[in-house]
Amino acid sequence: MTLKLEDISQTVGAQVHLYPLNLALVANAVTVLLGATQAGKTSLMRIMAGLDVPTTGRLWVNDLDVTGVAVRERHVAMVYQQFINYPSMTVFDNIASPLRLRGESGIEAQVHAIAKRLRIDPFLQRLPAELSGGQQQRVALARALAKRAPLMLLDEPLVNLDYKLREELREDLTQLFDSGSGTVVYATTEPSEALLLGGYTAVMKEGRVLQYGPTLEVFRQPQSLDVARAFSDPPLNVLQAHAHHGQWHLDNHTALTLEKLDLAASQLQLGLRASALHTHPLEGDVGLVGRVQLAEISGTDTFVHLDCGGIELVMQTTGVHVFDIGQALTVYINPQDAYVFDVSGALLRLPLNLMQGGR
Repeated sequence: MTLKLEDISQTVGAQVHLYPLNLALVANAVTVLLGATQAGKTSLMRIMAGLDVPTTGRLWVNDLDVTGVAVRERHVAMVYQQFINYPSMTVFDNIASPLRLRGESGIEAQVHAIAKRLRIDPFLQRLPAELSGGQQQRVALARALAKRAPLMLLDEPLVNLDYKLREELREDLTQLFDSGSGTVVYATTEPSEALLLGGYTAVMKEGRVLQYGPTLEVFRQPQSLDVARAFSDPPLNVLQAHAHHGQWHLDNHTALTLEKLDLAASQLQLGLRASALHTHPLEGDVGLVGRVQLAEISGTDTFVHLDCGGIELVMQTTGVHVFDIGQALTVYINPQDAYVFDVSGALLRLPLNLMQGGR
């Protein structure tokens, strides 16, 4: 199905939830709404579902204007942050409920097939309260899948689960959405989920859609500093560069050579993802001397937070490493790896390897 939002906005009293926006989702694909809390993701999804009516604008489904059409009159499935199941029904009956409403035959076979895909088939005769949080969320997903709606909306469905369960369900969802049998909209605050789910991503901030396109394209080619920040975890390193006697310098007076820039500007902003920092110099690198503020181990990576003469940096390094708080450490960056933005945050230059068609 096709879904198009035309000049959609939403205000509640004096508060603006969504500024006027236009968005045409790619049909039968996954679109991720990526943004921080209160970016407007839930407000937008509720309008897509028909739970709320926009203040201005029109909503088109398959070229039909459905603005203001109630959710009960639309064929939409929605999964929320909280696992919403019928508590007095067994898992089997929860999944079967939309099939029974449609008067379908072969319900038992369909329920077993869906439950097997989500690995909850051993629990079909249990009540939801007898299951773990991850299993309960799988039941909610199974019921949504049983609806076979052409539009499925998932509003941060994994946010309340622990790390291990989130990882398991992310893999399940990636496989479930690969079929391309419907249009899926998935809201998240986590760039890693957007990258894992693939498809397309709309980056949102404070009620605005900043950029929409194929997920890897948006990740690699953010059109603004706000998009690059939203799509970076750990946080994007942002360094200020100033022109001085024909040379670019960082705030700590480190000199830089920035290629492919024909500018009269006196100030730039450089964006470097944490994985671009390293501790062993390579050709063209610039060294920044700092002190370790914090070292975190996450999975198979170590994240090192540094203060380099007033410049706060985060370095992501593969493997488990030990760094002492306060220890001196020189980290290296290559100006060619930087996203370059002007003072307003507009993109001026991609990393040179991306400009040359590299990864």
